[in-house]
Amino acid sequence: MLKVAIVGGTGYTGVELLRILSQHPQVNLHAITSRKEAGMAVAELFPSLRGRVPLQFSDPAEAGLDKCDVVFFATPNGIAMQQARSLLDAGVRVIDLAADFRIKDVAVWEKWYGMSHACPDLVAEAVYGLPEINRDGIKAARLIANPGCYPTAVQLGFFPLIEAGIVDLDHLVADAKSGVSGAGRNAEVHTLFAEAADNFKAYGVSGHRHLPEIRQGLSHVAAKPVGLTFVPHLTPMIRGIHATLYARLTGDADLQTLYEKRYAGEPFVDVLPAGAHPETRSVRGSNLCRIAVHRPQGGDTAVILSVTDNLVKGAAGQAVQNMNLMFGLPETLAIDFVPLLP
Repeated sequence: MLKVAIVGGTGYTGVELLRILSQHPQVNLHAITSRKEAGMAVAELFPSLRGRVPLQFSDPAEAGLDKCDVVFFATPNGIAMQQARSLLDAGVRVIDLAADFRIKDVAVWEKWYGMSHACPDLVAEAVYGLPEINRDGIKAARLIANPGCYPTAVQLGFFPLIEAGIVDLDHLVADAKSGVSGAGRNAEVHTLFAEAADNFKAYGVSGHRHLPEIRQGLSHVAAKPVGLTFVPHLTPMIRGIHATLYARLTGDADLQTLYEKRYAGEPFVDVLPAGAHPETRSVRGSNLCRIAVHRPQGGDTAVILSVTDNLVKGAAGQAVQNMNLMFGLPETLAIDFVPLLP
């Protein structure tokens, strides 16, 4: 059994981790930390976990994190980098669901996240936790940078085209939408029901923090810099990411076959039949990314539709997928959920 702890277990990704890990047959939940809620029963804050998680929230300093096999950080940006080194030195593996270790160029990270990095040397060591591209590295890793929600959907959608070398890499476009849970559990005006319901809007058009992460991943696969326009939108739903991706074709290929072959062995990527239109509710509560590929009117533009649950494949589910790989467990263990419908 793996002794597991979660730092910062009071947000949406934290409760999703708890939901998944409480059902994992190889996990012993050792601690869930929160300074503010220390001493409160987990089930008091999250009634859905009553009878599943008997723990109380604990102060990080008293949680015995250094005695664990793996620690998940479901914390705001800037927290994991303060604590990762001491845990790694104690032999603990670390999976960070925030952005502290995702971007390899530390100067770029500091520009986008507005703070100095506490351990730039660990950034170089961290493995980007997207199994569909880094599975072997994840298996051997001590430190995982779990991908962001938008970057997961966008990169999985673009990878086959870039790997095949058949698209204009200077003019990729990602038009992506997210449910309000992607903004976290903090009370903010733009996520109030009266603000977000019956409404639809773009944001971060001039630059979003996930842009350099996506560019980095796509450029790595292309082996050269890529040009990407990324526009996120907020939709009046709780969960879900829908990315509509556009790329100008520079070579010919059977796109449907290309995608089916690329993801044939991937347990959590489902390439839909030709002409399909994936819906966010078709992946709700699951670790799936569902993809459909189109070539409107047989022209020179490929349109890729990619949907995920931002809290599962976009966060907690993918983190557990990485944990399974790190410890030699079946990759799908405890995350092979059937999506919720309705």
